[in-house]
Amino acid sequence: MAKMVVLITLLFSSLVRGQNLVLNGDMESLTNWDCWGFHCELTTDHHSGHHGIKATGRTMYYMGPSQILTGVHPAGRYWVEGYVKLLNDEQGKIGQKVDLELAVNFTDGTISYIPVASQPLVRASDGWVQIIGDFSAPSKAIKNTRIYFQGASAGVSFIVDDMSITPIVANQYWRAESDSVIERLRKSDIKFEFTLENGISSNQVEIDIIQTKKSFPFGTAVSADDYVHGDSRYQDFINKHFNWAVSEASLKWDIMEPAKGQINYKRAFDMIYKLLQNGKKIRAHNVVWSEPKYVPQWVRPLTGSTLKNTVQQRIQDIVGRTKNLVEHWDVDNENLHGFWFQDTLHDRDYNLDIFRIAHQAGPNVKLFLNDYDVVALGSLTTAYRDQAVRFKNANVGLHGVGVQCHFTANTAPDPTLIKKHLDIISEAGLPIWVTEFDVMASDEHTRADWYETALRAFYGHPAVEGIMLWGFWSKRHWRGEPAALVSGDSFTLNAAGQRFLHLTEDEWMTKETHRLDQSGTSFTTRGFHGDYEAVVKVNGKEVTSLRQYFTLESSPKAVSVHVHQ
Repeated sequence: MAKMVVLITLLFSSLVRGQNLVLNGDMESLTNWDCWGFHCELTTDHHSGHHGIKATGRTMYYMGPSQILTGVHPAGRYWVEGYVKLLNDEQGKIGQKVDLELAVNFTDGTISYIPVASQPLVRASDGWVQIIGDFSAPSKAIKNTRIYFQGASAGVSFIVDDMSITPIVANQYWRAESDSVIERLRKSDIKFEFTLENGISSNQVEIDIIQTKKSFPFGTAVSADDYVHGDSRYQDFINKHFNWAVSEASLKWDIMEPAKGQINYKRAFDMIYKLLQNGKKIRAHNVVWSEPKYVPQWVRPLTGSTLKNTVQQRIQDIVGRTKNLVEHWDVDNENLHGFWFQDTLHDRDYNLDIFRIAHQAGPNVKLFLNDYDVVALGSLTTAYRDQAVRFKNANVGLHGVGVQCHFTANTAPDPTLIKKHLDIISEAGLPIWVTEFDVMASDEHTRADWYETALRAFYGHPAVEGIMLWGFWSKRHWRGEPAALVSGDSFTLNAAGQRFLHLTEDEWMTKETHRLDQSGTSFTTRGFHGDYEAVVKVNGKEVTSLRQYFTLESSPKAVSVHVHQ
């Protein structure tokens, strides 16, 4: 089976992308490339080959080399790659956002612009920067499309090279590959050795191998008010079906401290203590949030050392108070989308300082980046990998990367792209957690299928170490019923919820019975990682003194049983 999966993987790797639709993508000449309103010339400064195309004299952000494509088809899926090198920076700016954008001209005369890939906060000192993305073409009739390099401010010159757009071929073997990873990484051997007292024969003995607790983290976002004071059904569902939890809003700075010095600790800490009492491990979300609208209003007027001191106090306070209570902190949330602290302090590397302070305040807490458009969509996948590598190399205490996976409404998760995006992010060499996961489909059976597809892709990827839903009950879910596992005031487990529990509590947990006359007095089985009990029966009746408890981890486990009446 393993050899077959390897062969399938090798075959797929050669099929996943088709012919390059970009003409002269190696940019060894200016042929096929348009440079409207600015100057283009060949340069020997190149990423590969002998030349690249240099763009100068740009007076608008959208100016950059572009090319008409004729091979993009309605509803087709395409992989896009290119390289950019900035030649100068803009005074007063901490970096430039460099984009690949697609303009789709339809036969009915309309036009649509599709963001394909981005790299934020690029500087000339970064040298050649890779931009990777993917897109699905609209389903209506297409006349032609045009791909643009753009995004950098007017006056910023740059060089481009190695451009490709290739059709994506669906990996029809993804399920087999996922199952193979699950079997190899999520399970280990359990070897049972039996000795039988005189008078007991093997045909009298059987053993039930029952997994009572899973090790792999499956969790959910938790509303503090509802978990502490709300509907008991909500609380009971969390306690019964999840082993991890993430704070939904109660630990966010603007929620905790809406006015300077008026900090509401009780709301969040009541939730934390109750979760711990119920045996849950906790991801804390988030220390600071770089999107401007989520910066506390009283913080926004601050600048310079006053702002730095205020941020430091926030970090030291909340990380210090929780360092022995939570396992993870999302530190600087969505820092590929918002840069308020860096912009205000005119320091691109201030996000590194935020992590350093957090690591010093809680050296035992595992610190995470957390962002979107990196797996469910792929416009920032490569940017996220590069950001993670930068943090890792800076030795600021980064433990892992959180990938938000709020899939586009009414769109099926694509396992081919999920795997490709996760593969790219995993190149940073850090653990990946799916931190905010949901799909949206009005039909509960379609929703169930979509949840299953994504869950199998996540659980079957070797770099993924935890999966967190962003809610489960329609009455408390930010996307409502179309994303829910549990529906309405009746708190009904819908088809999606049933599928989720089937996977996490049936298919991906171990419950087996072995008869010694069939298995022998020594046998090995495979089990999912977690806590177990072994129940030994003689002539159909349990011998309670022989019950054993053990934990199965990544190494094989040996269990010895001496059977007596």
